[in-house]
Amino acid sequence: MVQPVPGYGVARVLESGHPNFKKGDLVWGITGWEEYSLITAPETCFKIEHADVPLSYYTGLLGMPGLTAYAGFFEVCSPKKGETVFISSAAGAVGQLVGQFAKLLGCYVVGSAGSKEKVDLLKNKFGFDDAFNYKEELDLDAALKRCFPEGIDIYFENVGGKMLDAVLLNMKLHGRITVCGMISQYSLEQPDGVHNLLNLLRKRVRMEGFIVYDYCHLYPKFLETVLPQIKEGKIVYVEDIAEGLENGPAALVGVFSGRNAGKQVVMVSCE
Repeated sequence: MVQPVPGYGVARVLESGHPNFKKGDLVWGITGWEEYSLITAPETCFKIEHADVPLSYYTGLLGMPGLTAYAGFFEVCSPKKGETVFISSAAGAVGQLVGQFAKLLGCYVVGSAGSKEKVDLLKNKFGFDDAFNYKEELDLDAALKRCFPEGIDIYFENVGGKMLDAVLLNMKLHGRITVCGMISQYSLEQPDGVHNLLNLLRKRVRMEGFIVYDYCHLYPKFLETVLPQIKEGKIVYVEDIAEGLENGPAALVGVFSGRNAGKQVVMVSCE
């Protein structure tokens, strides 16, 4: 039987037999790529209590990507004021937030992205100290040494492959690498090898992967922290909105080629 593609969405409850949800409630969580969804696992949905921000934010900034950035940076990276931070895929749904969290903490922040438009966003919209287009760099190691002449304390990994290999050559002693994703590897039949892992040993670097679902208990604390920062203009967010469910497949494919700028959102309907 053909099933709709699952994904995170924002919806209004039309009918409910669950005590935690009533007709008219706004929720975010795992729904389907469809106009109407039957939610059989209500534990995957969260009631939206703060509707004074764009509801689409609950698919990104105030949803799973936002909590991913918050937990990955503050809980896994263990950052300190004044440290140097590098973020790959920095203009994406998670990276743009990690960079802003790091700047608010007082870190030096550099990001990589795949177009001039995205590099401009990082430096002029999100407040990164520097950024570069990895597609225009013939030598990633040289690019990182240019941006981090004294090395990298924290690398927030979203890409993998050649970028990870170059970063390993530029980590500081006791640096931390937080592995959030490796989007360059997902569609490869033969994943790229990593050749510079010996630097983990030489520099005593800690490299750790994480899954956001392990940090769902932090969601209330995350909202308490981020909602005021949004309303005060300390955190900004960029979305790439495709209108109409029929445009969803093309939008998804575009994510893997880096066509989107910011969080890719598909608007199924608008009240």
